[in-house]
Amino acid sequence: MTSATSLFSPVEADLSLLTENLKNLVGARHPILYAAAEHLFGAGGKRIRPAIVLLLARATCPGSELTTKHRRLAEITEMIHTASLVHDDVVDESAVRRGVPTVHSHFGNRVAVLAGDYLFAQSSWYLANLDNLTVVKLLSQVIMDLAEGEIQQGLNRFDTGLSIEAYLEKSYCKTASLIANSAKAAGVLSSVEDALADDLYSYGRNLGLAFQIVDDILDFTSSTETLGKPACSDLLTGNLTAPVLYALEETPYLGKLIEREFAEEGDFEQAIDLIHQSQGITRARQLAADHVQQAVDNLKALPPSAALQALADLSKYVLRRLK
Repeated sequence: MTSATSLFSPVEADLSLLTENLKNLVGARHPILYAAAEHLFGAGGKRIRPAIVLLLARATCPGSELTTKHRRLAEITEMIHTASLVHDDVVDESAVRRGVPTVHSHFGNRVAVLAGDYLFAQSSWYLANLDNLTVVKLLSQVIMDLAEGEIQQGLNRFDTGLSIEAYLEKSYCKTASLIANSAKAAGVLSSVEDALADDLYSYGRNLGLAFQIVDDILDFTSSTETLGKPACSDLLTGNLTAPVLYALEETPYLGKLIEREFAEEGDFEQAIDLIHQSQGITRARQLAADHVQQAVDNLKALPPSAALQALADLSKYVLRRLK
């Protein structure tokens, strides 16, 4: 199967430069933060979010060199994403991510929380230095959305009355908001028309939602080794995702198992079996496919280019992760 990183050939050199810049931007004056940054940015992440920013910069300015501001926007995007992962791992008490120890398990909770805070603060400082109020507002909204999404997830644990709409709203806040707003910001820095900037936002929103839905399906269909974290961990902690919510519509007894928080022996295993026996995973796959198609449609106003092709291929790659 094609990997995500192989789709980024139009910006491969830009991404290599970005990774080195991030280590230096984050930890140049702080040995502990530099060690944390090296751990974070060397952890085998796909760099999907900054790659989208860089690809959109090239797609909206074909034939031109990337501007310093576009490069800095890509770096800010990855800083915000990484800060959110550090804090998520502390909240979720996750020992590993991408198959390697998390920052808090490697350096302790105190350093992890401070490292996350520092990344958010530093991303905000670099954001302000772009001197573009529209872009500042777009990316500042993301930081608020990330916190709101985490709060929503915490408040809705084991809530079998959660709607698909509420699940998508939480998924938008936690995953899609960053992709959507940074995509639009890339267009703003390229001085595109407002209608195209809105299309880029919609592309990021739909791609981000599809990506999250697919991640939530993989939580039930992949091994712990493949995921780089314990399989079915969301369900065990009461985070009800699309496959579960659809399965609940067919199987009321699943709701009883969830509401008692798998308190009796065999509850959790039985719940997983019921989800697999239902149409929950199939319906979630269709929901992801719908958002992928919308994402591809959102790119139609862009002129043909290698970067545009990579963006369209990335949309389709999201679904291929399920095969």
